[in-house]
Amino acid sequence: MSSSLSSYTSAVQYIVTYMGMSTVLIGVVGNTLNIVVFISLKTFRENSCAFYLMFMSFVNIGQLITGQLSRVLITGFSIDLTIRSAFYCKFRAFGVEMFQFISLTCLCLATIDQFLATCSHVYWQQFSNIKLARRLTVISTIFWILYSIPYLIFYNQIVSSTTNQTSCTYSNVNFQQYHVYMNNIILSGGLPLLITVAFGSLAYRNVRQIAYRTIPLVRRELDKQLTNMVLIQIIFSFFTLLPYFILNVVPLVTNINPSSSGQFILSINIAACIFYVYFAYPFYIYACVSKRFRQQLFYVLFELHFNRWRRRIVPANDICLELK
Repeated sequence: MSSSLSSYTSAVQYIVTYMGMSTVLIGVVGNTLNIVVFISLKTFRENSCAFYLMFMSFVNIGQLITGQLSRVLITGFSIDLTIRSAFYCKFRAFGVEMFQFISLTCLCLATIDQFLATCSHVYWQQFSNIKLARRLTVISTIFWILYSIPYLIFYNQIVSSTTNQTSCTYSNVNFQQYHVYMNNIILSGGLPLLITVAFGSLAYRNVRQIAYRTIPLVRRELDKQLTNMVLIQIIFSFFTLLPYFILNVVPLVTNINPSSSGQFILSINIAACIFYVYFAYPFYIYACVSKRFRQQLFYVLFELHFNRWRRRIVPANDICLELK
């Protein structure tokens, strides 16, 4: 039994180290490129859906560094900062919950926004605007910061009475139960999946009818682009969030002991790695599904920033030559 559990532990270490590290690296680069594109183009800066996606990219970087990178260090390299620092023990738990909820909220808001933007009724279209998007983003961010504060209180370094080893975990059993039922199952699983699938389906129906409406061509193409990007991300998020959601439900409806079953430990760690993929791959989804986004990316990187950098370098070289 112990040898079998040891083999599962080795598999977990290998998977979390290599899959986790690649997710962090790819995710940080991809989300940074998202931010550069969305900030650089006026078309996106003035669009509410793009604002949600840009803010989500900032939050995703925070989630990957706070959550996944620390998992890689703990599992793959035995560098556990949560047992070395009581502050980091609390802050990591706080940050992981806060960042994931803000990110999921941004995706939900972006989906609802595209449904409103593509509606045929002008009354609903007026709720898709950049001012409202900024307000909702600030309100939701403040809400999730306040909501996550209990993790600063109920997450502590606990010394085991049997093994005498320190671990960073819950110091309150009731709050642990609340975390499992409310946060893992509802807020980070069932609820965002329900909202995004429902409003994504409605937005898809609206986009199919958008060609028959009298609206400016530029806005029509932008709405189609953003809706396609968001819809594909919804499909992708469904498959990345669902495994972790299911494996959080399984122990509640079966007799499986999560801490002693090697197969379950392996499965939940794989599901957690897949869960973090959600925060890493939005940029690559946008680049794959939208030709216009690829053109915008090329324009931003090479026409705007690279040429601007080159124009700054050339005069500096000319000055050096004159001095010689």
